[in-house]
Formats: sequence, structure tokens, C-alpha cells
Amino acid sequence: MTKIIPITALLLVSFFGCKEIPSEKSKGAIAETKEIISSNKTISFTFDDGITSDLVGFAFEDWNQMLLNHLETNKVKAVFFVTGKNKLDKKGQYLLNSWNQEGHNIANHSFTHPNFNSVKNDTEIFENELNKTDSIISKFSNSLNYFRFPYLKEGANKLKVDSIRNVLKAHEYKNGYVTIDASDWYINQRLLKRIKEVGFENAEVAKFKKYYLQHLIDRANYYEKLSYELNDRHINHTILLHHNLTSALFLGDLIQEFKNKGWTIIDADKAYDDEVFEHQPNSEFAGESLIWSLAKQSRKYEDSLRYPAEDSRYEKDEMDSRGL
Repeated sequence: MTKIIPITALLLVSFFGCKEIPSEKSKGAIAETKEIISSNKTISFTFDDGITSDLVGFAFEDWNQMLLNHLETNKVKAVFFVTGKNKLDKKGQYLLNSWNQEGHNIANHSFTHPNFNSVKNDTEIFENELNKTDSIISKFSNSLNYFRFPYLKEGANKLKVDSIRNVLKAHEYKNGYVTIDASDWYINQRLLKRIKEVGFENAEVAKFKKYYLQHLIDRANYYEKLSYELNDRHINHTILLHHNLTSALFLGDLIQEFKNKGWTIIDADKAYDDEVFEHQPNSEFAGESLIWSLAKQSRKYEDSLRYPAEDSRYEKDEMDSRGL
């Protein structure tokens, strides 16, 4: 049986105290993106899924509270986009209540997390997924009628995208767009694997944190530069993170790193007030992040946009080379 680490022991996380990471000319997908130097770079935090499991010795209630503590310390309000399937039981309701009571918003991320680019997941299934999770989260005072597509996949063809958009409109939902996409989930996956293999004390968690911070700052800089070129201004960004152990361990350091780099942090629900989120890409370009879709639609970035926009394949070799 896995030994659950008491929350007092979690103070060891402070051992990995954050200092500003020096600029590193690195390889592969984490190659440094030139920053736009401005006090107007603005970012907000959103989290997908909502896990209700203990993780490598960290009790579910404890690591979820660690994440919330990072947000509270920094006076930041987030939007949590939740899958509904695991929110019906006692743990699921505890999780939703913990977010709602802290003043964070709860939004829709489907019921079972299907890929809507798949032929088998048609518009009828989409509507069922939307409604089932809506029936769970709408009972909470801080729920929002925003839907974030699992895997950021909105349909593989124009007919399906348009049909799904009609369903969202009929149910008075908006797309919970991401503007900064990243692969935090993959770093989390590899960290969990390492801890299971050698234990927390021997997992070189500080090295994972350094890579995590570098990766997320790099992707934020990339999408900020792309967004500025497309919109001729700084927008309110929404970064996609996940409700997982890396967020629980490193979110406070990440928020501080963004501040160190000149970013302003705002509440996620306020970020969606930016008019950029009213720019619905043409159906044929739907999917991935909003900025990726708009860049694809402009036809000016065919040689530089990658697909999928963010994926484990872009980080694997670099993490392997660093022994992570």
C-alpha cells in the first residue's frame, strides 16, 4: 500500500525554492523564444480535468490543497475545466466544493473526455457530454458556461465543427479557448514515473521543476509573439495547465517566474473579457489553441506551425537528454 505523505511533510517542497532561471540556449522543442519586452504581457491560469486520486504518496486532498494554496498566496483566481464522470461521488463533490469555496470558477470539459475529431464521437454524443457535466457543475455558485474541448479537438471537418458550434450556442455556452498551450501533462507523467521508480527523495524533483518552468515560459513567449503579430497588441492570455502533481508542486514558482519575466497575472474569468475571444476561427481551422487557429487561418505561418501544436514528441528527446 502506498504511504500517504502528511501535509506537514510537504514543506519539503520549499527545498526547491525558485530563482529566476537564466536564459538557456537549449535544443529541440525547448529552444528559447525571444521575449517581447513589455509590461503589458498578461496571463491567466486555467486547469483541465480534475483528478481525485492519491498521487505517489500525496493524498488527493493534500495535493489539491497545495495547488489552491499557491493560488491563494498569489491572490489569483483560476478557471477549472472539469470532466464530470468522476465528480458524482464524495471525492468529486469535495473537489468541486474546494474550488468553489476558494472563489475559483468551474467550467465544462465534457463528461468522459472524448476526442471529437474521432468519427465515432458525433454531435449527439457531444451534446450528451455537455449536458451531463453541465448538470453537475451548474449547481455551484461559481460555475461558468464555458466549454473546453478535450485535447483541444473541435471536429475533423467543417460540417461537424459547425454542428457542434450550433449545440454550444443553443445551450448558451462559449468556447473556453486556450491561447497558450503546452505539454505540462507530459512532464507530470514523467515525474510520476520517476517518483514511482526511485521515490520522491531520489527523483531529482528540482531538475523537473527547472525544465517545467523553462518549458512553460518558452511556450508562453512563443504564443505571445505570435499573438502580437496577429492582433497588433497584447491580449489577455489563458494558459492551459492540468490539475496534477506538477501544478501542486510548482505552480507558485511558475507564477513568480512569470512575474519575474514582466508578465501581469489576472483572474481567468476576467481574461475572457478580452475581445480576442470573440474571434471565432473559420470552421476549417478550428482546434488547438485560439492563437494557433488564427495563425493557421491567416496562412502566413504554414512553415512554422506544428501539428499537434503541443505534444510529447516535442519534449521527449530533450527530457531524455537531461535524464528526466
